[in-house]
Amino acid sequence: MLDIVLYEPEIPQNTGNIIRLCANTGFRLHLIEPLGFTWDDKKLRRSGLDYHEFADIKSTKPSRHFCKANNRSAYLP
Repeated sequence: MLDIVLYEPEIPQNTGNIIRLCANTGFRLHLIEPLGFTWDDKKLRRSGLDYHEFADIKSTKPSRHFCKANNRSAYLP
């Protein structure tokens, strides 16, 4: 399974569209907090939150927790 990771996403419309993409393809979405919006954001709902129940979404605090939990190394340019 392919994982998509969004690091501190700020634009709810983009995140909503990626949620819809993950719901339709079966990819897992990881959101690294803090998010630049709330889950009840009107723009997020309009662009993809109706697919939220069909997507596998994980939310993680800092990126180092994501790397540890998923046995991955961090690449920071």
